[in-house]
Amino acid sequence: PEKSRAEVNGIVKQMWDNFGRVVAEYPHLAKFDVFAKDGRVEVVGVEYIDQLRDDGLPGLAFSAHIGNWEILSLAATQRGMPLDRVYRAANNPIVERLFTRGRTAVDGALIPKGPAGVRPLLKSLKDGNHLALLIDQKMNDGIAVPFFGRDAMTATALAEFALKFNCPVVPARVERLGGARFRITVDPPLEMTNTGERHADVLANMTRVNAVVEQWVRDTPGQWLWLHNRWPD
Repeated sequence: PEKSRAEVNGIVKQMWDNFGRVVAEYPHLAKFDVFAKDGRVEVVGVEYIDQLRDDGLPGLAFSAHIGNWEILSLAATQRGMPLDRVYRAANNPIVERLFTRGRTAVDGALIPKGPAGVRPLLKSLKDGNHLALLIDQKMNDGIAVPFFGRDAMTATALAEFALKFNCPVVPARVERLGGARFRITVDPPLEMTNTGERHADVLANMTRVNAVVEQWVRDTPGQWLWLHNRWPD
């Protein structure tokens, strides 16, 4: 919000450049070896992927539409951790075909966003699986949570699941370093508030999550997908 018009225009230009690269990279995701020694992908915090894989608990990972977000799922697969993912089909059928082709490189179920996905999501965690959520889109039936100093309607599923299953919640993001080079950063599990006051706990936890995402966006504003109208008013 504090950016000048010229800075905003520059961010928009960078966003479209990044998004075009993401679309072009989708059909080739199966060829990405995240842990290869060629230097294409740098991984920070791989120990937290392994910890999530080996702790015997269901687990949650969250990210945002930054860099090339699909590479995160590849990192999990290539460390031997299947990852169920929530997705919404792209409006453009050509783009959807590209996305579908790229997603086959990742082990784990694709669960549709919305009411049809609620039961499979609960079953996934009940079965001890790991679930990835992109949590930066507006959710009309969510709750108002601060984001860049303004209330933004925010999905509560991440906090609800964490409280219900008492499972770790791991933040992870991808930064584009230039061309087809990336840095994946996986952080330690967030400490989640659980006082027994459900509404207050969900709000506190999603406020913490939104603060993490806000910092990611501030770090690389031109790599976030600003097409989501987070503040419709």
